[in-house]
Amino acid sequence: MKLTRRHTLMLAMGSAAAAMLPMASFGATEDAIAAFTGGAEIGAGGITLTAPEIAENGNTVPIEVNAPGAAAILVLAAGNPTPAVATFNFGPLAATQHASTRVRLAGTQDVIAIARMPDGSFVQAKQEVKVTIGGCGG
Repeated sequence: MKLTRRHTLMLAMGSAAAAMLPMASFGATEDAIAAFTGGAEIGAGGITLTAPEIAENGNTVPIEVNAPGAAAILVLAAGNPTPAVATFNFGPLAATQHASTRVRLAGTQDVIAIARMPDGSFVQAKQEVKVTIGGCGG
């Protein structure tokens, strides 16, 4: 096959587009966090995120979040094309500020939970989940 100028340009544009894909996902995560927090500083502690270290099937990964006293909890999958997974809102009569669900993960990535506390502060927990293909463990 003879490599022409047209083929070289198409390869270069395709490579540039492929290189930008992970950055678009990261930007979407940052945008979702900024929309939830309003740009406020995020602390640590006061929230617990439970997710498996290794998930054999990325289609159904169980997670749990617990933030005693929280008004709302945002759950994000940082590596997904659409990172926002769920937002749980708790009213003043909620018995506990605990939620569990199953999420779909595109691959190995961080799962992030951010809680808005009643005083207006924000706390965060993060855990990496390794997604295997076919349960091979690799």
